[in-house]
Amino acid sequence: MPAKRTPKKLDAEGLWTYSLKLLGGRALSTGEVRQKLTLRAEKDTDVEVVISKLRDYGYLNDTRFAESFATWRRDNEGFGRIRVLRDLRQRRVAPTVAGTAVEQVFQNTDETEQIEAFLQRKFRNVNLGELLQEQKKLQSAYRRLIYAGFSSGASIGVLKRYAAQADQLEGDLPAEE
Repeated sequence: MPAKRTPKKLDAEGLWTYSLKLLGGRALSTGEVRQKLTLRAEKDTDVEVVISKLRDYGYLNDTRFAESFATWRRDNEGFGRIRVLRDLRQRRVAPTVAGTAVEQVFQNTDETEQIEAFLQRKFRNVNLGELLQEQKKLQSAYRRLIYAGFSSGASIGVLKRYAAQADQLEGDLPAEE
């Protein structure tokens, strides 16, 4: 088995080129760029210089990144507020920036409608009323909704429309974040 290559260490100019290449591939948060640059930097001070330059040129803006990311996850993947916030934190966005972006993006969103759309998409071509009469299937649907970032109360409220035993679900999962 060949030896694992360590990445070549880069000076400030090399880090600048590398950061532009990274950002050309996909949008990244400042924390993600900082992490990647730190692994490749000859000197730690070069990382902050490059990040400052990226911000000055408008290539790095965590507020814009968080709003765009939250909108994408809500509109295209149908995720709820809790999941989007968790994903932004994993992408190394500051908690205050992530929280503000999620609040702004979800402020006019009806969670109940979002849950209905999520269920229709995940269980297409299936009669939900019949499917959710089985306790295992009901619990599975509830876990999917919680994992997708919807609140427990709203999830149970929607599931009650399909199955009377949905009231008993709340004790089936650990508490929300």
